[in-house]
Amino acid sequence: MRVLLTGASGQLGQALQASVPSLLGDQSIELLATSRRELDLADADACRELVRQFRPDWVLNAGAYTSVDQAEQQPELANAVNHLAPVALAEAVAELSGDCGRFLQLSTDFVFSGEQAVPYPPDASVAPLGVYGATKAAAERAVMGRLPHGQRAFVLRTSWAYGPVGHNFCRTMLRLHRERTLAGHSIHVVSDQLGCPTSTSGLAAACWRLISLVNQGACLPPVMHWSDAGIASWYDFALAIGKLGVASGLLEKAAPIYPITTADYPTLARRPSYSLLDCTTSRVALGMQPQHWRVALQHVLENMRCTEQSPHTLAGSA
Repeated sequence: MRVLLTGASGQLGQALQASVPSLLGDQSIELLATSRRELDLADADACRELVRQFRPDWVLNAGAYTSVDQAEQQPELANAVNHLAPVALAEAVAELSGDCGRFLQLSTDFVFSGEQAVPYPPDASVAPLGVYGATKAAAERAVMGRLPHGQRAFVLRTSWAYGPVGHNFCRTMLRLHRERTLAGHSIHVVSDQLGCPTSTSGLAAACWRLISLVNQGACLPPVMHWSDAGIASWYDFALAIGKLGVASGLLEKAAPIYPITTADYPTLARRPSYSLLDCTTSRVALGMQPQHWRVALQHVLENMRCTEQSPHTLAGSA
């Protein structure tokens, strides 16, 4: 079975490669993992041509323009990568004959406005606040509109993804804890935005599980949600990173952390104040139960320590 993976050098792309099954059912996997070097997602023609040449059984689109604030300054590039690339990939998949060609589009909690105070189910109306969320919502519609959804097209939304590699909040906080501790300074983190951190290892497992079930003939919902369990603010997450970072040996000491409001920390892009995803039906459909986000975080930090990533390496690449 051929799988075309985009965003291979990103944090989720690396987790997907690290956890690729040796077999899906009775089929071995031929994985074509593409980063920007092999496939520029801003080039729609290149996206179409690669699908036509490789003829994948699955396109796993984990690539994205994820700089939420920078997207406000580069809306055309964000739209090209997040929206027009999935359009081109889905159109090329639709050209494949027979049952060849299914599509898994990774999406985000940023497609929601955050104005409600209960978790968003998969069928909730989208209302993105900024360019990033708008381009991801457009990609969802495009993929579903070009392929039979629930048969050949699936969307999996997630929230606050982080892992041991790449650019993410966890790695940034580890760096800030070290820097601020040395300087005798504190960290201020927003406490009035609520969601759920999601480890890339758990998210990758959900992706492979979805693909496996569909290949076995399971009828899955076209739109699903996956996050770790529980709820947190960014402030809660930062506190836990400091505490568990010390316990795991990644940090000698945690810096003091103080809560601030969104208004105290203005950004170019508006963030949803509440973006908790309701994953109940998706967990049942996938037959998977997530870890609580604190447990998942502990495992991520312990894995960082076990792989002997030095503080210098972590600080320099966050």
